[in-house]
Amino acid sequence: MTDPLHTELLKLAQEAARRAGDLLRDGRPADLEVAKTKSSPIDVVTEMDIAAEKLITDLISAHRPDDGFLGEEGASSEGTSGVRWVIDPLDGTVNYLYGLPTWAVSIAAEQDGETVVGVVAAPMRGETYHAVRGEGAWATGPTWSGDRELACRPAPPLDQALVSTGFNYVLEVRTHQAEVAQRLIPLLRDIRRSGSAAVDLCDVAAGRLDGYYERGLHPWDLAAGDLIAREAGALTGGRPGERPAHHLAIAATPGVFEPLQQLLEDFGAWRD
Repeated sequence: MTDPLHTELLKLAQEAARRAGDLLRDGRPADLEVAKTKSSPIDVVTEMDIAAEKLITDLISAHRPDDGFLGEEGASSEGTSGVRWVIDPLDGTVNYLYGLPTWAVSIAAEQDGETVVGVVAAPMRGETYHAVRGEGAWATGPTWSGDRELACRPAPPLDQALVSTGFNYVLEVRTHQAEVAQRLIPLLRDIRRSGSAAVDLCDVAAGRLDGYYERGLHPWDLAAGDLIAREAGALTGGRPGERPAHHLAIAATPGVFEPLQQLLEDFGAWRD
């Protein structure tokens, strides 16, 4: 039986993600510009990232004023309830800036340090993914009738695996990432790059990818999508024996995860 608190957190995350997604989809100005940069001049924030995070934190705070926050655009508070919200209001900002459709709102709720609820809304797909710890992963969208329970793909041989990745915005890091991808490509079916970690993790959960890896992710990039992937039967981790972390995050169907992880370890994917 689902914990009533987790049900409450899920409903609130779904509502916040829906409203933020509507704002981002319907309120995008035609003359959208960069508001500021982060790690490099090409790692950007728009006014819409900031507005979406404010919408999410205001809505959640109105219902749960004692909860904490960790948000990409600066929301940070400890809280006193034992619940912390980990928020990426616009995952795939560069896609959004250019009018590409692959971007998402990612909201996770942690209880005593463990992710218990994850919601990822991809408005341009018309899809929303959600998971509660121990209750499976689910999605709604125009190609599915009602809620669809997600399950990752049966594992193919590694040379038939379709794997996605992403690239950091710091030149030295992305150069090394390109070298790792160059070594991987001959060993896989192919590599994809969507520009949204949250979407990639949900695509692993939905069976659209066999695996995903990336270096340089932050907690807000990972929290919701990692739970959704795991609840759909995927394995997630970082370097061997470690959880997903900034230096390396991997999600893949069982059977692909371990050989992919070993290759990434051998190729030094976790290094700058």
